[in-house]
Amino acid sequence: MRKRLYLLTILVVLGLPTEACLSMRAAPPLPPFCQDLPRLELRPARVQFVQENRVVTVQVEVADTPEARGLGLMCRTSLPEGAGMLFVFEESRPWAFWMKNTLIPLSIAFIDSAWRIVDIQDMNPPAPGGEIPIYLSRYEAQYALEVNQGFFTRHGIGVGARVVYRPRAARLPSAAR
Repeated sequence: MRKRLYLLTILVVLGLPTEACLSMRAAPPLPPFCQDLPRLELRPARVQFVQENRVVTVQVEVADTPEARGLGLMCRTSLPEGAGMLFVFEESRPWAFWMKNTLIPLSIAFIDSAWRIVDIQDMNPPAPGGEIPIYLSRYEAQYALEVNQGFFTRHGIGVGARVVYRPRAARLPSAAR
């Protein structure tokens, strides 16, 4: 307590922002397995869920390659509310997901080729050294969207909701603007 008061006094005397400095905490270090994962540049897009009179928008990263789908949201320590990852597959079939190396609880919506939600499941990070459960879509899907756990429930989105995918337009070269 004394050290904190002493630090606060020094910050005030120097005119530095005190609240921000006192509330800063070092982020916990990532587990060792996260250090060697590749960092991929994923395309941003927007997805809207439409159900009854509700429209809910999510900003997503698009995982449309085997490498991006394999990496998914591994080693992320947080995910902003209203953000997620859209997994795009070449074919429609039952797909399986797991939470290996995933640190945050997620909800997943499996989406069919007609852009309708056919299944929603909650997924939890496995206990250290524990078994890694497999989350299998109950019906064929061509897309899957992961968000923070409980997002769909909080926003009243369920099976049958329509999904509207809006890729972000590529930026034109400066000469074309």
